This record gives sequence, structure tokens and C-alpha cells, in this order.
Amino acid sequence: MTRKRQARMLGILIRRADWVTAGTLADQLGVTPRSVRSYVTAINERVAGAVESGSMGYRATPRAESVDLAEADPERGTRHDRIRALIRGLLDSPDGGVDVFEAALEMHVSSDTVESDLRRIRGMLEGTELVFARDAAVVTLEGTELARRRFLSRVVHDELDEGVSGAESLRRSAGQLGIDATSFATIGGELVDGLTSAGYAVNDLAAGDVVLHIAIASGRVARGHALPRSDDSVDDDRSRVAAVIDGIASRHLGTRLGEGDLAHLASLVMLSIVDPDAAGARAVDPDIESAVAAAVARASRTYGVELDGADLVPRLARHVQNLVQRAAEQLSARNPMTRSLKAASPLVFEMAVAVAGDLSTALGVMIPDDEITGIAMHLGTALEVDQQEIPKLTAAIVCPGPDEMRRQLRSSVTRSLGHEIDVTEVQSRYEPDWGGFETDLVLTTIDPPVRVAGGPERVVRVTPFLASRDVARVAEAANRVRRHRRLGSLRAEMERWFVPEAYLRGVGALTPEDVIRRLGSALIADGTIDQAYVDSAIERERLSSTAFTESLAVPHAMTMSASRTAIAIAVDEQAIAWGDERVHVVALVAFSESDRVAFQTVFEQFVDVFADPENARRIARRGADLPSFLTELAALIDEG
Repeated sequence: MTRKRQARMLGILIRRADWVTAGTLADQLGVTPRSVRSYVTAINERVAGAVESGSMGYRATPRAESVDLAEADPERGTRHDRIRALIRGLLDSPDGGVDVFEAALEMHVSSDTVESDLRRIRGMLEGTELVFARDAAVVTLEGTELARRRFLSRVVHDELDEGVSGAESLRRSAGQLGIDATSFATIGGELVDGLTSAGYAVNDLAAGDVVLHIAIASGRVARGHALPRSDDSVDDDRSRVAAVIDGIASRHLGTRLGEGDLAHLASLVMLSIVDPDAAGARAVDPDIESAVAAAVARASRTYGVELDGADLVPRLARHVQNLVQRAAEQLSARNPMTRSLKAASPLVFEMAVAVAGDLSTALGVMIPDDEITGIAMHLGTALEVDQQEIPKLTAAIVCPGPDEMRRQLRSSVTRSLGHEIDVTEVQSRYEPDWGGFETDLVLTTIDPPVRVAGGPERVVRVTPFLASRDVARVAEAANRVRRHRRLGSLRAEMERWFVPEAYLRGVGALTPEDVIRRLGSALIADGTIDQAYVDSAIERERLSSTAFTESLAVPHAMTMSASRTAIAIAVDEQAIAWGDERVHVVALVAFSESDRVAFQTVFEQFVDVFADPENARRIARRGADLPSFLTELAALIDEG
């Protein structure tokens, strides 16, 4: 547990790439700040200077990427390592089994301890095609070679450093299970380059998992466990991909793979890395295309957005067909964009969850978060045109001095920032009427007064000859103004959304389902929703966690059947375990069909407020009741 918490903490620090307070880390890990300090010390003992500390908390340095958290485990060599050794024995021993008494002698433990470890492994086999068989003291695994490889891949992914994704984490986990992982990075790069050279468009987010399968295959073949040659014909695409894999395995793993292994690995590459739109005109199963069309149409109606791009359904159907085949192959990979996309584009992710839920029912396949992210990418592409139609902000330029200098400055602003702002006024006076500007931004080459009408966030000091740092400051100010307006609309309307009786504190000991039921009961009593809405919210939570940031969960139903849009709130100073996150604020949102337009406003802007975990900690600490919660929420919005 200590190693996993250290890994999770390091993952948070690397992901945030900024200072994080000890309190925030303690909340996310479910420990005390003192434990956080001990974790930092242990990590820095492995790699000096991996985590730096200061008055603002802790921050990961570039050295953090090289920390081997497996070696930081004080319990290393105990049960965790025994289970790894037993798995290797079950998969690799010449006679195909593990003798309980011999294993106990080798590991210097009792036979009862080995039996307990084997029971743990038996539980890990759930959902695989492998089963335990026993002859006296000898335990063996029964199942196909392909099932053994899939199980080994699953164990590697389960062993990944918690909270840390990426090739380095995958390499460590694979190495700890006896898989040759020394050349993972090189193999991944060569695989992507080889596919690109062969004329394929690639998505290298899943390259690491395919590299893992290549390494597993090479190790199994070296031990005499090759896949048999299939009677199925191999098309030209798979033949070309197989040739790329053959060369890589020979050069970097010292293994010549047979036709059966190459054909299987080529199929995995086609399913995971090669863009299905560029891999030949393979027909899509009509049932899959029909299910995709129905799911997209329903999401479009539910969320009131246009998702009827001419190529969206065929393109998404090809993706889903590969997804279904990946599920059959038990081929999975962590998508490094899942967390960031979920927080940055919650509405897009939510639509993807709705589509995934319908597809799961129609096609009988479970769709995890990382695959939902892939669906969200397709939906987000279809929405891109709408997202780009953001109104420009207006700007005034204050630039006393020669007229030619003003013209040059205006021209430079238009050239560098014309996609974001329109210059509608140019002021040459040294003492203009600062309160008279009606533009969104004021760009000035002279110092403005300390107090400016409309707030200092709209005034940007620039040099007369626009420099790159000036462009960056103006762009940042434009983003501030837009965010302030978005949150301003939330502030203006939020009081009508909250139900006074639906405000709970001290729910940290409850499960997510219990919290949803408690909040749902308050909204039922208010007449806003019925029990079916609560049940739908719980079902939605099972599809994918609604923890959209490190501090906020927004559970809700898959339908908009509430009598009005309303929000029930639960807060706790001690973070609430919610999926893989620990949150301080839970907002059960009930949406009505007549208030569909509010969905995007409530959803995205509420998530935006709590993008900073410190905001949630502050509001949980000070929000003793709903009025004080709203006061703090308003203050956070104004400060934002």
C-alpha cells in the first residue's frame, strides 16, 4: 500500500507540473500531511531531488520521471513478489505447474502462505479463459497459449504504478514480471516509424500496449510456446505489418517469430495503432454501424448538439468495430489523455459516456474509460466547427506618440491576435478617459491608473513595438475575460439551482452510491426528481466515474427527466473516495428537458470552478451551510 501511495503521489505531482500543497496531496491519498512528507523523503532517497519542497508545497522535478517506485516498497520481497514468482512459475515451468511444498521451501514461507497466495492468483483469473487444475501438491493452469499471454498482459497493467501512466511505468511493470522491457521505447518508436513508412496513418497512444504484446510473444516463443499457424488467410495489410514486427523482434529481442505469432501481432497492431480510416476499405458490420448511428442520434437529441457530420457515423463505426475486436482480444491500454480530456471537456466526455452506454447494451461489450476517451475524440472532432465559432473580443489601444507608431502597433496586434480580438478604438491621448472604454480589453503602452473601471484584468500593458511576450499577455487576458464571463453567468443564476434542504456535510465515510442516494432523497422530497432518476444516476456512475477533477464529482442521470434543473451538494473537509479520485465536493445535478440549454453551462462551468483542488478544499472548509457555500462559491467565481 505504501508503494502504491508513493506512486500515486508522484503521479499527481508529475501530472500537475506545479506546486501542490501537502494538504491537497494528503486528501488525494487519504493520509496525513506527515505521511506525505515521509513519502517525499522516501522518493528522494531513491532519486535525489526528484521532488522539491517549498512554502507552496511540493513539486516534481525532471528527475521524478526516473524514480523506480518498485524499489521504494518497504514490503518488497513479501507477498507481492511471491505472487509474481508464482505467476511466472505457473506460466513458464517446464512441467507446467507449481509444487506448493517446493515453492514454500524456495521462498522461505509456509505451505499455508503459498496456498493463500495461490488463492489470490485464482481470483485474478476471473474473466480469463484460464482455470486452476490440481494434482496433489502440484497446481497448474489450464487454457490456451493465447489465454496465457492475455493473462500476463492483464497482470502487467494491473501492476502499473498507480497514478502514473506512460511507457516508463509500463516498462517497469513488465520487467518485474520477467518480460524483456529494456528496449520498449526503441521498439515503440521503430514500430510507429515502420508503419508510417509503410503508408499507414497511425495513432501511437496504444503503441506501448502493442510493444508489450510483442515482448510477451518473444519471451513465450523463446521458451517454446509459439502460437500455431492459423488457417485463416492473411491480407496484404497484415502481411506488411507482420514484416515490420518481424524485423523489430529479431533486432531488439533476438527472437524469430513464426507465422502464427506474426499474424496475431499484426492483427493487434491493425486494431490498436493503425487508423481504421486509412487501413483499406474493410467493411463495417451493419449491426455495429446501426448501433453507432442510433447512439449518436440519441446523444444529439439528449444534449441538444449537432452530431450529424457526414462522416461521423461511418468513421466512428470503424473505430467501434475495432473496439469490439480489441475487447475480444482483451487488448487494452491506458490512454494518457483520459484524465485531461475529462476535466477540460466534460460535456464531450459525457456525450461519449452516453454513446458508450448505448453501444455497450446493443453490442454486449464493456467499454472502459480509456475507450470512452477514444469515442470522445471522434465526437469532439465533429463539434470542432462549433467550438471554433467563439465571438472575438473587442479591444482599445492606448498609445500616445507618433501616429506611425500607433498604426504599426495596431497592425501588429491584428496580425498576431486577429483571430481572438478586434481593435475597435485607438486612443492617442496621454491621459484618456479610462472609465470611458466600452471594449472588452484595453491594450496600453503607458501605465494605467491603479483603479480602472471594469477591473484590472481587462487592461494589458504592452510595449509600443509588440513583442512575443506582449502577445502572450494579451492572449492570457482574453482567456481571463472569457472565463470570468462564463463563470459570471453561473454566479448570476446559481442560487435558483440549489435546494436549501439538499446540502449535506460529513459524508466522507459513505460510498459514492450512498452519497448519491442521500442527495437524491433530498431532491425527491423537494419534488424535483423521482426514484428512477436516482437509479439512473447510480447506473451512470457505474459506466464511468463522474469525478471530473481531482476535487469534484458531478453525478447525474443519463436522462433529463427532472421537473426542473437543480443541484444537491455534499461536502466534506476529509476527501471522499470517488472512483480513482478523492473529492471534497459532490454535486448531484438534476436536469430537466425544458432546461437543456443550461446543461452545458452548469456542467462545464461548475467543473471549471473546481479545476483547482485548493478551491474545493477552501469551500469544504468554509461552507458550513448552503448560504456560506454559495458565498464562497461566488467569491471563487469573482476571483477567477
